[in-house]
Amino acid sequence: MTASTKPPSTKTPAPTTVKAGFVPVEPVLRRLSVMTLLNSFGNGLFFPLSVLYFTRVCGVGVTQVGFGLTIAGLFGVGAGIPAGRASDRWGSRRVLAVLWLGCAGAMAAYSFVDGYAGFLVAAVCFAVLNQGGAGVKGALFADVLPAATRVEARAYLRMVTNVAMGAGGAIGALALQADTRGAYLALILFNAATYAVAAVLVRALPLNEAAAARAAGGPSDTPAESRWRAVRDLPFLAVTVLNAVMVLQFSLLEVGMPLWIVENTDAPRWSVALLMIVNCVLVALLQVRATRGARDLPGAVRAMGRAGLLLAAACVVFALSAGLSPLWAVLVLVAGSVVQVFAEVLSSAGGWTLAYELADSRAHGVYQGVFGSGAAVALMAGPALVTVTAVGHGFAGWAVLAGLFAAAGLAVGPAVRRAQRDGAWRGEH
Repeated sequence: MTASTKPPSTKTPAPTTVKAGFVPVEPVLRRLSVMTLLNSFGNGLFFPLSVLYFTRVCGVGVTQVGFGLTIAGLFGVGAGIPAGRASDRWGSRRVLAVLWLGCAGAMAAYSFVDGYAGFLVAAVCFAVLNQGGAGVKGALFADVLPAATRVEARAYLRMVTNVAMGAGGAIGALALQADTRGAYLALILFNAATYAVAAVLVRALPLNEAAAARAAGGPSDTPAESRWRAVRDLPFLAVTVLNAVMVLQFSLLEVGMPLWIVENTDAPRWSVALLMIVNCVLVALLQVRATRGARDLPGAVRAMGRAGLLLAAACVVFALSAGLSPLWAVLVLVAGSVVQVFAEVLSSAGGWTLAYELADSRAHGVYQGVFGSGAAVALMAGPALVTVTAVGHGFAGWAVLAGLFAAAGLAVGPAVRRAQRDGAWRGEH
């Protein structure tokens, strides 16, 4: 049996974008793009200056900031599942609006922080609300976007996110240069306002036909046996874990590569920024196209398998940069980064499809919350794992990571087949 009893369509899904993927066609996607652009721009303003604001303006120690953000992250990991259950009961639009209003308040509270206790409370509140919103946002896409174009739409929104955060980060650098309390507070409050505006806009999004039909049944329409099924759906949890392994690549890029370049290669330090630029540009150019071969489960399985092998190859290439001259080290690192980007866009596209197609459509909120929590755990564990393996043990450590990525990508196929066999109860998507 498959995850859906609906016969496969022979029609080609309508494209969600035109002009090489830069202009949305669907009205709902246009609205989502505006929300994403605004909110991501605000986050791009805040993230580069956050640590300096807490240390230089609020008087919190560097070690305390790191420890506090870790604690906040731990609380945030557990927020996705109950938030998802709330969205199943009261609707993703309503719950996400409440969570984003909470994020606005928590972000604004940073402007009143004058010590460690206030920082910790605000950071935990923001992490819980923001991570809870991440899972609900996945359910929102299932509720407002057509199933045939949902994954490609998410790819487009990811492109918007990258561009907007990059632009916000560039402007945030001006506040860093000014290094005044007023400059920091202005950007913090602006970011808080973007959450509030997004909360207002999300309530106006129209539901797709399937979600509207479910909503007509009232807040208790989700069958009792489906409400928490995601947390005991072992085949789905197995796929979630395998996807989480693939998510470790983000820690590889953001944490592992800077440390590797500085401590283990002769490449100049500016090559760290170069790799980030290469990543952002290529993801923006390739992510939408990568989804077109991963719109169904077979395509998603192929994408994840290829991504695992590409990540393994990227690890080997990165390892080869040690001991080379500065120029050759930079060239090898860029080559590895390009390989990693192809893996990133394929695994992202495959992961989105798996999260939707293997979920019970009557409980998308909890399923997306579980899937998102798996990724959040990987993002928390990733820095330590990458540091211990690649940075700490050189080629041998890179080989361990390569084997882990390859094994996870290839294991997705058997895990998905098991989920399909056990998933006759899953609803329509």
